[in-house]
Amino acid sequence: MSRLQDSMALKRKRGGQSSVTLGDVDRNILATIQGKEDLGISIAELRRVSKLPANQLNKTIKTLTTGQLIKEVPNIKYKGGKHLMAAEFEPSKELTGGEWYADGKLNQELIEFLKSTCKKIIIKLKVATAKGVHEFFEKYKVYKEEVSSEQILQILKSMVLDNEILEVKSSGLAEYHSIPVGEICYRCAPGGGLGEVSETGAMVSIPCGVCPRINVCTPDGVISPTTCVYYTKWLDF
Repeated sequence: MSRLQDSMALKRKRGGQSSVTLGDVDRNILATIQGKEDLGISIAELRRVSKLPANQLNKTIKTLTTGQLIKEVPNIKYKGGKHLMAAEFEPSKELTGGEWYADGKLNQELIEFLKSTCKKIIIKLKVATAKGVHEFFEKYKVYKEEVSSEQILQILKSMVLDNEILEVKSSGLAEYHSIPVGEICYRCAPGGGLGEVSETGAMVSIPCGVCPRINVCTPDGVISPTTCVYYTKWLDF
């Protein structure tokens, strides 16, 4: 017997609960909810689809819920109304909000923890890619639960928008020597990210732009960014 047929049986026992008797209306409503799979259905939509009187629909929902055939799940888009789903499905990210939500609410505690920790890692490493920050999380088990690379990237992007860190491209020199040239990476904003950053002001102060010996400056040469005191001071700005 298929799962759908089994769930529609007149008698069904789940998890040691008492057997539940389903009538035709109960089975039809259950089938409608199951058809929505991991997206579920709101009671308001279920009422429109079934065209049942409120008292009869409520009775059916109670029967299916008591029998553990359906469950109520959070829906971040419509917090005011109840949302139902068949017991065998798990809510999609479209309903729950994904990794940043817990029980239908924005997990602000997690977000603040990740932002604070990402900043400490960047301060420690001086400059890092999103991949490097994520690897730090995994290597040292910074958080009790798994944090995805996509989560780290989203956190870093938000920190850039908040002027807490800078998004730059690796030059392959000095602090960037371990990062391929042109790869996007992150470093702390001037002043530790406490104030707004003027990108134009930071760029025009690069000593290389006005250096008369720039044409003979090479990574391994006598004149080199690694030995240039002006370049070093600019990196520490």
